[in-house]
Amino acid sequence: MQVKAYTKYARMSPRKVREITRAIQGRNAAEAVEILRFIPRKSARLVSKTLQSAIANAENNNNLSSDALTIASAVVEEGPAFKRFRPAARGSAHPYKKRTSHIRIVLSDEA
Repeated sequence: MQVKAYTKYARMSPRKVREITRAIQGRNAAEAVEILRFIPRKSARLVSKTLQSAIANAENNNNLSSDALTIASAVVEEGPAFKRFRPAARGSAHPYKKRTSHIRIVLSDEA
């Protein structure tokens, strides 16, 4: 059985979050939580929250044991970007994007 958890519109660039999700792909869920605890980045905290939500969904909604869960997939998709402008020389402005991301974690109890 597969259990999902989402975090949508997270204020972090998808590129930065994907770097963290590659580290936990295919691992045991409890082991992945321990790995994320020691990564000193904001994106690790976001992924950890989503992973713990998926574990809670599995335990409460589907009566699955958290020990048997593995991460089937951890996908980070690009959300909408906030368009902002920074002042530049001679009264002009340079555009830049504040990117957001959608984090999807799928847990599976099959080995």
